[in-house]
Amino acid sequence: MIIQPIVNIAEICAQHKIDQAVICPGSRSAPLTLAFARHPGIKTFIIPDERSAGFIGLGLAQSSNKPVAIICTSGTAAANLYPAIIEAFYQNVPLIVLTADRPPEWIDQQDGQTIRQQNMFQNHVLGSYQFPVSFDCEEARWHSEKMISEAIIKATGSALGPVHINIPIREPFYPSPEEDFHYSSKLQVVKSPNILCQPTNQYADGLVDDLKKYDKIMVVVGQTRISDELIISLNQIQKKLKWVIIGDITANLSRVDHSIGKHDVILEDVEDQRNLSADLLISFGQSVLSKKLKNFLRNEKVMDHWHIGFNNETIDPFKSLTKNIELNPEVFFRIIEEHFMNSNKKQNAFYNLWVTKELQARTFINDFFNIDYLSEFHAVQRIISQLPSESILHLANSMPVRYANILGIGKEQEIEVWANRGTSGIDGCLSTSLGHAINNDKLNVLLIGDIAFFYDRNGLWHNHMPDNLRIIILNNHGGGIFRLLNGPKQLDELETFFETQQKLNAANTARDFGMKYFAVKTPKALPDILKEFFNKKTGSAILEIETEANINQQVFEKFKLKAAQLWK
Repeated sequence: MIIQPIVNIAEICAQHKIDQAVICPGSRSAPLTLAFARHPGIKTFIIPDERSAGFIGLGLAQSSNKPVAIICTSGTAAANLYPAIIEAFYQNVPLIVLTADRPPEWIDQQDGQTIRQQNMFQNHVLGSYQFPVSFDCEEARWHSEKMISEAIIKATGSALGPVHINIPIREPFYPSPEEDFHYSSKLQVVKSPNILCQPTNQYADGLVDDLKKYDKIMVVVGQTRISDELIISLNQIQKKLKWVIIGDITANLSRVDHSIGKHDVILEDVEDQRNLSADLLISFGQSVLSKKLKNFLRNEKVMDHWHIGFNNETIDPFKSLTKNIELNPEVFFRIIEEHFMNSNKKQNAFYNLWVTKELQARTFINDFFNIDYLSEFHAVQRIISQLPSESILHLANSMPVRYANILGIGKEQEIEVWANRGTSGIDGCLSTSLGHAINNDKLNVLLIGDIAFFYDRNGLWHNHMPDNLRIIILNNHGGGIFRLLNGPKQLDELETFFETQQKLNAANTARDFGMKYFAVKTPKALPDILKEFFNKKTGSAILEIETEANINQQVFEKFKLKAAQLWK
């Protein structure tokens, strides 16, 4: 039987310009599945594993910069979406999560695939909505239409994020062949307002006057998608005002001429940290990856800290926040570029100190990698140096993102970097990168550890494999990061209980999913294999680099020791 208000959900989504949906197969969700599958304006992706589906939807939304609908059936199927919803919440990525549910009379009555779904994601969504179960009166239909628009507006407002709409569905829910399946032509669709925030000249003048109080200004950029407009403004600000601009690899600052990216090496200089501290800290973007940078900013207190952007909460990761400025970073830095004309001697000296140390750190890193090892760290250095220009680099959590953050990206490469640093879990790194690759024509390269890869390989289990996806696995046959942490590396239980050693390789996975497979065990073979691996004609492929965990540990600890000695 056709449930028209449920069919109309797809049409309302389409009118809000949502044109992609991830669908997990299921029976209770049949009306939702048909509504989206049959809509001419919506492209659908069928993903059997709900956890992977959530992260693939996340990747699609990240890549398109638009909300994506995710549809699944009732019970634990819905619960499996939760990790991706949490990541989307902390990354400010809009997802429209639609879960089919049993009708309320059967909740807690020992009926199959029935759990308490209403508000099940409430702590990590911008809004939770319960769809009507009956449409006997016109008000229920009006309410259902308004609800879908309200949820989409909430997900795509000034603070982006996921929303959850729980949809109880009574049987029968499969239409008969003779039923007329259509989308209603008269729907109440409420469109979201355009967010315009252009400050007055008086506001801009006041902002500039406030900035004149500070001798040393530093900009710290968290994980973000950075626009061309913002790159231009930041370059001009550095040129004219000599502000220090710092960001991890996930801040995508490689095109800012003199941005600081080697802070993990620079901040090994514990003696000079007071001179490296600012009077005013200006931040934008999401989380900061570098623990050294976070600890530096927390310990070296600034006079003031301004955060630029739209947040539902007061976020103060450096324990110094004094002002939230609700402007887009593009608007804020354009005001500074246009109105703040002069630097000062103290700012110039502060800037020169950071830039000098950045150049010293780069020289140290280049010299260190002249030594030939097949350690993970050396492999990552070669991989990044050979990445084709204008490709997209995805960094899985644990060591891959940390190695890459120390190394950084060259300006000339024009590489866009993504990582799931909202919650920093390993559970959906592969699936998220695959969602990205589906949604663009660029080469998408995922750098991932063995535990994260095998944990999420169901992300490859579907019929949407993109030819532009390349997966590079750093396989040390365990959780190698635990050898680098002072706590677990000293324990007798390290190998069994923390590293969780395993003997797998990815050859069978590549075969199962029709991907080309490359393997490397000697450092000399890597450069030539990378040429073929990155070639557009190669198609979807896996490159597995096997290393010894103890060598990885020795090399990384040697790097840290030499970095500290650099400043003595």
